Amino acid sequence: MFKILLAVGLAVCTLAAHADEAKVKSAVEARLGGKVTSVTKTRYLGLYEVYYDGNILYTDEKLTVFVAGPLIDAKTLKNITEERLGKFSAVKFSDLPLEQAIKQVRGEGKRVFATFEDPNCGYCKRLHKELRALDNATIYVFLLPMLSEDSLKKSKAIWCAEDRVKAWNDWMIEDKAPSGKGDCDASAISKNMAFAQKYRIQGTPTLFFADGERVPGAMPLARIEEKLNSQLK
Repeated sequence: MFKILLAVGLAVCTLAAHADEAKVKSAVEARLGGKVTSVTKTRYLGLYEVYYDGNILYTDEKLTVFVAGPLIDAKTLKNITEERLGKFSAVKFSDLPLEQAIKQVRGEGKRVFATFEDPNCGYCKRLHKELRALDNATIYVFLLPMLSEDSLKKSKAIWCAEDRVKAWNDWMIEDKAPSGKGDCDASAISKNMAFAQKYRIQGTPTLFFADGERVPGAMPLARIEEKLNSQLK
């Protein structure tokens, strides 16, 4: 009997929670306009997480305030907002247009990830200097010239090089500018830009892992190793 009552009680609580979330969703849409993708009640201060227009903001049940910015768990120091954004913006690795990327294989290449990068991005260069120590990995680099016309020029020269991997590494690691004219079919670059717009890739570097997780910004090599090693388990 107790188990039945407990099950009924949990069901009622769940229904009430969904009703509250639906109410907040409607209220936010009425206040801000547009379409709210998701509303979820958090375990922090009675706040609701609102996924709206590709971003997360927080509000209470009565929409007294809107809070924008990272929500940090004080106990674990985990960035809850970043973690949740990674879930919302995940892309199946199989959906990445890998034929539009520069493929680098290190060792056996069993561990796989992809990056979207601008050749003039300082953080991208720092990332690749660290990645020199990475082994047993396949890296797909998508050229994403967002910063300037020079970025586009360099991207085309690298894509049209006889050895794309060498041209990319020479520039990103050794600061040796690509010498090619970039006069081949470089439509892959414009396709990368369209893909980035569709999936809201708004900065470089942006990393994608085999489980679909997206990580905006450069990651320390230790974290990349940890993430890649989880693929082998």
